[in-house]
Amino acid sequence: MTLLIVCCSIVFLAVVYVAVLRPLHLRWGAKDEEVKMTLPGDTMVEKPDFNATRCISIHASPDEIWKWIIQIGSKRAGWYSIDWIDNGGVPSSRGILPEFQTITEGQFIPFTPDQKNGMWVKGFSENDYILWTDKDGRATWLWKIIPSGPDSSRLITRLRTRYVWKSFWVIYYLFYDFGDIVIMSKCMKGIKQRAEMAIF
Repeated sequence: MTLLIVCCSIVFLAVVYVAVLRPLHLRWGAKDEEVKMTLPGDTMVEKPDFNATRCISIHASPDEIWKWIIQIGSKRAGWYSIDWIDNGGVPSSRGILPEFQTITEGQFIPFTPDQKNGMWVKGFSENDYILWTDKDGRATWLWKIIPSGPDSSRLITRLRTRYVWKSFWVIYYLFYDFGDIVIMSKCMKGIKQRAEMAIF
């Protein structure tokens, strides 16, 4: 009986997550028109299992926000998020780092402190967008800045991933699917805080 209760509880929680919570976190902060917006990289990953568009308003110009995004990465400026999880315990930078203020197509952006995992810059337009891709064509990650008024912008991220449904990757993607919103929302709030701090 105990095992049956546990199994039913797990199924119930899974249904609640898939039907209620997941749709909300896949569009955290985004308006309907932003979710539907066609953006760079949308055609690169067909039928993604994870397709998230997150947005935040920032009281800063695109060029101010750009400085913080361009330097993101492990052993770079960090992720402005939960540093003990995603940056090896090293505090994310609270300043602009000149050595990481350049970008080139094909540039590797490290995601982990050992520099072994990450994505590559597929394309960019200064003060506008940066598109990262993985080496297998299974994932894209876009950063897009849209002016919304005098010294005000909308920062949009769109992450599209096609899962590998085999081996240990299944476990990894379960954690990834559920936990991404915690890291991503804190990252975007971290960018907002830093960009706004720089102009006030």
